Amino acid sequence: MEKYDRIKLLLKDDFVKLEDAKIILLGVGGVGSFCLDCLRRSGVKNITIVDYDAYDESNQNRQMWSELHEGESKVEALKSHYPEIKIINRRIDEEWVKEFDFDEYDLVLDAIDDTKAKLAIAQKCYKKLISSFGSAKRLDPTKVEVADIWKTYGDRFGSKIRYELRKRGFKKKYTTIFSTEEALIKEKGSFMGVTATFGLTMCSQAIKKMREQKNV
Repeated sequence: MEKYDRIKLLLKDDFVKLEDAKIILLGVGGVGSFCLDCLRRSGVKNITIVDYDAYDESNQNRQMWSELHEGESKVEALKSHYPEIKIINRRIDEEWVKEFDFDEYDLVLDAIDDTKAKLAIAQKCYKKLISSFGSAKRLDPTKVEVADIWKTYGDRFGSKIRYELRKRGFKKKYTTIFSTEEALIKEKGSFMGVTATFGLTMCSQAIKKMREQKNV
């Protein structure tokens, strides 16, 4: 069998939609790196990743390929493993989001934790957005859920995002990945079982949305 034959068995004619889609993934840390790997292994070819960070030793408990590239740029290192992807080595802040043209992309995947940037992404890209809330401080991957932004609960970061969106008069819906597990600690401790589940769930939701599109 060839590389993608097994997922073609599941997707049938919809596999072409994955090959033709254009996706931008914002943030390639504990959530984003697993999402990227899942997308590529599922046959998505046209992916742009955006991140400014470099790998350090503390990333190695949860981020794909980090143990091989300590001190290196994340996007540059990931391109060595996924040569087909496009990379943007840039800090994702509110100003960048407002200036960047997202029109060419079919889906925007938000795996960052900067509040102002996250709000700007939601306001600008909600029609084609899948956004991740906090995956740190938790140990139970079975508590990871998917809902529209206004139906999320159990996450203080998510509560803050909803509050700030309401202040801005934002009432639209978009897909969000979150955990209902109560944070176990105040510090940003992390467990790959949860962070990876967020990333793989984001990939799954992206595939779902690509399949729903009539003409990608």
